[in-house]
Amino acid sequence: MADREKILRYFKAGGDEQLAAKLLDLADGANKSRKFRVSEFLDPHAYNVAEIIAANFENIKIESDGGFANAERVKVAYIAEDFYGTPEYGMTYFLAAWDKRYYDLSHRDVLGALMGTGCKREAVGDIVFVPEGAQFVVEKTLANYLMSNLTSIGSAPVSVSEITKEELFQKEEKIKIINATVADLRLDAVAAAGYGVSRSRMAEEIKALNVKVNWQDAKKPAQSVDVGDIISFRGRGRVEVAEVRGTTKKGRTSITLKRYI
Repeated sequence: MADREKILRYFKAGGDEQLAAKLLDLADGANKSRKFRVSEFLDPHAYNVAEIIAANFENIKIESDGGFANAERVKVAYIAEDFYGTPEYGMTYFLAAWDKRYYDLSHRDVLGALMGTGCKREAVGDIVFVPEGAQFVVEKTLANYLMSNLTSIGSAPVSVSEITKEELFQKEEKIKIINATVADLRLDAVAAAGYGVSRSRMAEEIKALNVKVNWQDAKKPAQSVDVGDIISFRGRGRVEVAEVRGTTKKGRTSITLKRYI
């Protein structure tokens, strides 16, 4: 049996105590039932928490599914080692189609429309744009409600149809390699280089909570980043700190970034 209080103390400092408690309940439920328990949709940071929780149970393994083959947001299944069935993740897959000749919609528009129908963020998985519109994954319990209530996204009328998992597109990400020099490895400096904006503007975006590091809200512009860190800027995709190459003759730091478009 995992030491619940010790685990919760570990996560309290990072503000993840509530999330850890929910995941502990699921893992404990799987352990006691000798079957499985499935979470809501988790972002990559929450998935890391879920993995740590699983490591504290001797007879529990962890699997995940987000519908799309390389989904960013996934549901986690805690599975008892002696359960030999297949966990049911409870997901439904949709295509929302609109006339792209007249309407140019963004990820934020689609997510906003889903939230506007009353969906919680934890009930929605990835959203992927396809030639007809956008495919997305949601909790199965929302299927009928969305079919009836999702009639527009922004100002665009949409038609919503349920599709099979096999019809989901493979997510494709374009990567732009950026070689830059920065005064130091402060978040505002590195993110400004990655997104092609001024350092002062990036500092304001960080203060406005529009920037995350490793899927957690950035603390402050002066926060330091390192190789492997993922920076995300709302509506502008992700930047990975791929390499710190050294110091130039002028004392600046040379870095390589990967911008996921």
